[in-house]
Order: sequence, then structure tokens, then C-alpha cells
Amino acid sequence: MSDTHTPHVPRSHPHRKILPHTPPPWVSSGSPFFITICGTPRNANQFCHDKIARAIFNATDFYNTNGTWYSSLLLLMPDHIHALISFPRESAIKKTISAWKGYIAKQCGITWQRDFFDHRLRHDESQQLKALYIRNNPVRAGLVQSPEAWSYVWVPEG
Repeated sequence: MSDTHTPHVPRSHPHRKILPHTPPPWVSSGSPFFITICGTPRNANQFCHDKIARAIFNATDFYNTNGTWYSSLLLLMPDHIHALISFPRESAIKKTISAWKGYIAKQCGITWQRDFFDHRLRHDESQQLKALYIRNNPVRAGLVQSPEAWSYVWVPEG
């Protein structure tokens, strides 16, 4: 028996260049997604300014009103945005978010990271728990003492 052994060589994982934002056909229309959209450069405060927040919230409300999406919550952090959004079946998530980002970029001079992160909330995940997680993000970041103290949050009226 030999004392030599083959060293463990970690398997290389493929680097995913583009995130697949198309839900499978069995996902029902209106399923909620947890969305994170980041600005660039990281750690730069692009979003938490009253004029910019107002423009972002107006664009979000416009998309809600015209049925492009239904957002139940959108929260601005200095360098990223968290949202809970449902999309109609006929709506392409990537195209919808890209158009929204393009509009915000033109209106506010925002620079975005190339893509965004989405996570479909499954039946065992509570939308209320995810909303609580989002609302507590400024608290965890040390920006405020309580979620209610954070003014850069949008929820639909009514």
C-alpha cells in the first residue's frame, strides 16, 4: 500500500454570466418575487436623496398603476434597492426591470450594475416575513434604530 494519494482538486464551477430571469411555465402569474437591484459603484449613496427617491417611487407607482407589475414594497438603501414585485404572465421580468432601470437612469443619473437578483417566493415562504426582512435592512445596516424611522420606503396607497 502506498502512502501517496491524489490531492483533492476542487471542481471548477461554471461562471454564470447572465442570470436566467424567466420563470418556468408552471409558475403562476402574479407570483411574488424578492428583487434586489444594485447601483454601481458599491457603497456610493445614489438612492437615499429625497428628489431621487421621489422619482423612483413615482416610477414604481406608475408601473403599478398601469399593470406592468405589482409592487407591494420597495425600499431604497444607499447603494441598492429591495422590492417585492409580482409580474403578469405575459411580462418578461428582465425586460420590465431593464426598462424601469433605464428610465430611472435617464431621470436621475443613476448608474446600475448590469443585472439584478430575483428570488421567487415559494409557497412555504411568507411574503410578510420577506417584507419584514426588507424593512429591517436599514436597521441591520446601522442607518436607523427602527424600520419606522427609515423614510426611503414605498408601499402602494390603499
